[in-house]
Amino acid sequence: MKHFLPFMFLTLLASGPAALAQNWEVGAGGGGNFYTSQTFTNPAGNAAAKLASGFIVSAWLDNNTSGQFGGELRYDYEHTDLKLSSEGTSVSFGGAQTNAIHYDAVLHFTPKEARVIPYVTGGVGIKDYSGTGKEQVFQPLSDIALLSKTSQFKPLVVFGGGIKFQVASNVTFRVEVHDFMTPFPDKVIAPALGSKIGGWLSDFTAMAGISFSF
Repeated sequence: MKHFLPFMFLTLLASGPAALAQNWEVGAGGGGNFYTSQTFTNPAGNAAAKLASGFIVSAWLDNNTSGQFGGELRYDYEHTDLKLSSEGTSVSFGGAQTNAIHYDAVLHFTPKEARVIPYVTGGVGIKDYSGTGKEQVFQPLSDIALLSKTSQFKPLVVFGGGIKFQVASNVTFRVEVHDFMTPFPDKVIAPALGSKIGGWLSDFTAMAGISFSF
């Protein structure tokens, strides 16, 4: 499973030729992201935990054959970091990454032949959180939580929207925003004895990309 999601990225990019003579899109893009945080509670004190802002790259394969409706199979990679902070003390891990694959339903608000096409999306999938930094013998705030070099899969819910611009007969430029939501990855940022954590993380992203129709 560790290498499955990056493999899907290459598969999506290679899928374009197989979609000839059909109303499909294959594309890629990139941008930035921002995570919300959750709070560890512990008799020793509380600490806010999150993933740091970073960058995201994405690849997608769209099927737009049903009028203004469509579907989108998508892979997303993020480079980020693990963060923990409490009362003026903060610690980071020196690296983290996420890999996600999801299928989204797409509703276009204008016909696919239009030059400007606003749209919204919603879907589900799976997301892998991985700490890639170096573990320390002593980590600040380790009495509350521990940043770890491990991986954890979580279910993913996606909502988003954007605008497509038809720049050529088979070339589309898009700008879009998404909210990628998962339960908190409590093995990658693990609670210490006596600590409690819950809730979901929201990963807000803004991206631009280009796709080619076949």
